[in-house]
Amino acid sequence: MQTLDSVSHVGDYLGRWKLSDPELVAETPTSRIYRVMQRKTGPVALKLLKSHAAPHQGGLMQDWYAGQGAARVYALADDAQLLEWLDGSPLSALVAQGKDHTATDIICQVVTQLHAPRPVPAPQVLTTLEQRFGALFATSMVKWPAAARDLLVRAQIIARKLLAVDTRVLPLHGDLHHGNIMFSPRSWVAIDATGLLGDPAYEVAPGFLHPMDMTDIVADPRRIARLVERFTARLGFDPARMLGFAVAYAALSACCELEAGRPVKHHLAVLPRLLSAYELASAQTR
Repeated sequence: MQTLDSVSHVGDYLGRWKLSDPELVAETPTSRIYRVMQRKTGPVALKLLKSHAAPHQGGLMQDWYAGQGAARVYALADDAQLLEWLDGSPLSALVAQGKDHTATDIICQVVTQLHAPRPVPAPQVLTTLEQRFGALFATSMVKWPAAARDLLVRAQIIARKLLAVDTRVLPLHGDLHHGNIMFSPRSWVAIDATGLLGDPAYEVAPGFLHPMDMTDIVADPRRIARLVERFTARLGFDPARMLGFAVAYAALSACCELEAGRPVKHHLAVLPRLLSAYELASAQTR
């Protein structure tokens, strides 16, 4: 993997896209986000991937949305995106203010926009859900706390069962959660698409694990039940499949955190509650 020099990387795109005044505002394991100025549009966001090996299908997916339910893309390269600048707060701020019901309705609104038919085909490089869950199936059991290994096995079984059923397939944002939905003057919009292809019920799975810093709220069985009820009513998703994907996503996320040497206390608090809700929903559909 070739790591890109941050200074020269920024300089390359300042010149190419006629930008100025770069200010680093955020950094993730795979990218750096700069607030920059563009003469015609004013402030815009410059997202630079840290390596040429980092996936760029997310940028193609974000561009395909054409601003409908998602932040607008002004320019795109394999390792860079020029995006609409969003000054607003993430959706997690509403949850912190005690407005989780409102946040859930906003997720439904954004999903409806993202899943709306579009006049052009989706990008051809999207990752399938089978590929997405590869890390869940390949993870080493010994990396999990001994007391939680049964959770991993149960999640793997559920994921395989879900993937074995042929369903409607749609292009998916792939990482739609409270931190990736931002307020803008025109609407709430999604950012940081991953770019997946699969069952649309997967789209809401991350919402069951987030916000990650609010474990007491997220692990509450009553909150899980409310999400299921609202997503079913507004989006028409099957409750058991929704919850199954939520289980699989939570376990996959834990695998990634453990691989990076980070704690999974939040995941291990939420995952048993999701499994219980999934088993109940599955029993009710038999």
